[in-house]
Amino acid sequence: MYFSAIVDPILTTTSAKPFLKWAGGKQQLLTKLDACLPTNFDRYFEPFVGGGALFFHLWTIKRLPSQVFLFDINDELINAYCTVRDNPEALANLLAIHQETHSNEHYYAIRDLDRQNRTLTDIEMAARTIYLNKTCYNGLFRVNSKRQFNVPMGSYKDPKILKRDALGTASSALQGVYIQVKDFRDMVALGQSGDFFYFDPPYDPVSKTASFTGYTANSFRDEDQQDLARIFRELSEKGCLCMLSNSHTPLILELYRDFRIEVVDARRSVNSNKDRRGTVREVVILNY
Repeated sequence: MYFSAIVDPILTTTSAKPFLKWAGGKQQLLTKLDACLPTNFDRYFEPFVGGGALFFHLWTIKRLPSQVFLFDINDELINAYCTVRDNPEALANLLAIHQETHSNEHYYAIRDLDRQNRTLTDIEMAARTIYLNKTCYNGLFRVNSKRQFNVPMGSYKDPKILKRDALGTASSALQGVYIQVKDFRDMVALGQSGDFFYFDPPYDPVSKTASFTGYTANSFRDEDQQDLARIFRELSEKGCLCMLSNSHTPLILELYRDFRIEVVDARRSVNSNKDRRGTVREVVILNY
């Protein structure tokens, strides 16, 4: 199913953007997040990298320090980041094939690879991750309890699966960046005074239909939100600069009541009830 192809060399631009669509991505809130950034920081950490919108923004405006750490518990996501950083040309070759052969049949054949226990190389897996992300419903990443991707195909007329310039620029931005599968609970051991942590966890659901926390086989529960608030406090006590995005819900407001809370409006489209899509209130929590 996978084979080599020749594509034009990928190029780079001066503006980096996420190479994945991501539920709850921060592309639309970058202006507001930028206004909340600390003036100076020594190292940059994202424990829930997701689409990486803020990271790519900071690279574009040349605000990143020399040491950058991108983490996530989603191993497929981290593999995609590492592949974009280390093997963008080979990845582009496979994405070009997916672009040429995309169809309903092709989508479900690629989606079902994890049900067939097929062994894929890291590059093949990254191409699969990006292809499914660009063509599935709403760009969701969702797996079942067996770690099988289970999002149906979206109704896109002509999805752009390979964007050579964007892929090349993302690869440039990721050079020298430390990328690893790691749980947010490990951050206290890593943090030092002067570090900047941006947390963008799965949001506390404002309703059952608005809930989307299943981007790994284990969903993000209230207990995880409580653990994250504890980590936020412990990093604060170490002198780290922390910023966190989440829903405007009673649980989140209570967990972070001792910190500065900024309320922002965001547009969200991931909801099974179309009447509940649109502008929603979110919070940006700061310890500085």
